[in-house]
Amino acid sequence: MSDVKRITTPLTDEMIETLKAGDRVLISGYVYTARDAAHKRMLEEYEKTGKLPFDIKGQVIYYVGPTPPKPGQVIGSAGPTTASRMDKYTPKLHELGLKATIGKGWRSEPVKEALKKYKAVYFAAYGGTAALLSKHIKSVEMIAYEDLGPEAIRKLYFEDFPVIVANDIYGNDVFQQLEEKYRKIDLSKLPTYCI
Repeated sequence: MSDVKRITTPLTDEMIETLKAGDRVLISGYVYTARDAAHKRMLEEYEKTGKLPFDIKGQVIYYVGPTPPKPGQVIGSAGPTTASRMDKYTPKLHELGLKATIGKGWRSEPVKEALKKYKAVYFAAYGGTAALLSKHIKSVEMIAYEDLGPEAIRKLYFEDFPVIVANDIYGNDVFQQLEEKYRKIDLSKLPTYCI
């Protein structure tokens, strides 16, 4: 798969500059998990103390609430959460040095502007493939907020975790590109069994 880019965390501005919406990417290295409750608590703590539970510079956050592992597993199913649920927190985290997020679905305009301003990207993970994605996670370490259960912050080690660049630093949006592409299809010319 020569058209697939391989990257390793932590991410740099130079690495981010090479990524364009639509690129297929395999991520290796450490990545952190966080969803709504963890984002809320992280930023509340940051407002009070000026600190986050981990050094966010150059890092990636995967929006996931993994299920408990079965015997012999490192982690249970680990599919992406809808990214827009974190949109109100994401620009601030990019300002603090976060370089990428992984989730599913579209992002808001403020997030897309933050990606351009702070040189960061949004990766879309493949929804509906949680069990398969978990096979690319080789270790799990609890970092913070254990009381949040699946929403606690964990440090994962990825090995060739597959994603697509959904939003890049150039303002490109793979969801908009695909919508525009398929809007041009003349449905009247398709066989009726396709409609």
